[in-house]
Amino acid sequence: MNRQAQAAVLFLVGGAMLHAGTTSLYLRYVKAGLQPLLLAAGAVLIVAALATVWYELRRPRPVPRPRDGGEPHDPVLGGPDSGHDDPDGGPDGRPDGGHGHGDGQDHGHGHREPRISWLLVLPLFALILVAPPALGSYSALRAGTALQPPLASPALPSGGDPVPLSLVDYAGRAAYGHGHSLGNRKVEITGFVALDHGGAPYLVRMALNCCAADAQPVKVGLSGKLPPVLQPDSWLQVTGTYTARRAKDPVNGGIIPFLDVIEAKPVPTPKDPYDESWNQ
Repeated sequence: MNRQAQAAVLFLVGGAMLHAGTTSLYLRYVKAGLQPLLLAAGAVLIVAALATVWYELRRPRPVPRPRDGGEPHDPVLGGPDSGHDDPDGGPDGRPDGGHGHGDGQDHGHGHREPRISWLLVLPLFALILVAPPALGSYSALRAGTALQPPLASPALPSGGDPVPLSLVDYAGRAAYGHGHSLGNRKVEITGFVALDHGGAPYLVRMALNCCAADAQPVKVGLSGKLPPVLQPDSWLQVTGTYTARRAKDPVNGGIIPFLDVIEAKPVPTPKDPYDESWNQ
């Protein structure tokens, strides 16, 4: 892959990063707070690609040496013709003049790179054309709950019910505050459905610190008035009240609190499918 091809790949990667950073696509990979860094990195790659092309266009081209009719060199002083007096064709007895190029081919040009190196571009096109979905129930059921004790559990805002809470906020209040800050208030949480091996339903949100690679699930068990059919990875907006029921996560033994469901309705996948509230 020559310099021009490398510049093209750099330009495409930078363009893909700018495209992801200016749309909601980047939220499938990194947290929202990293958007400025993502845009800056894409811009740097594009500038580097343009600088590479500019440098290649301005670089002087080497003048090819003539094969025949060139200026002769003194055999005593050495040079390309210094080995022609040897009957074998060279000082070391080789017919190619001691240069190891007896096949008559011109080796003054650069070697061609293997075409298989272009396969490095395939992941780039996959990123642009086939964006993977956010992590879902498959990843959630194979990782233990990442629920952590909340730093504080302020009183719920006064007013009408239901009170909208993030799934992580409700789980922390229910698991570590034993529902004291929840009381009998109706709360509303949103997440995607995950069904364990026994068919027990969970409402899950993947929480992340930096990017999707370190995302971990926070799970809330569902009891009460559940829909007759629950499809894994479908998103639900659930209204319910606190219940003291809890379970242990079979993966790491963490606490899984429950919510007594009053109403559950399907909702579209949110623009930001990950929860970042625990590290803000």
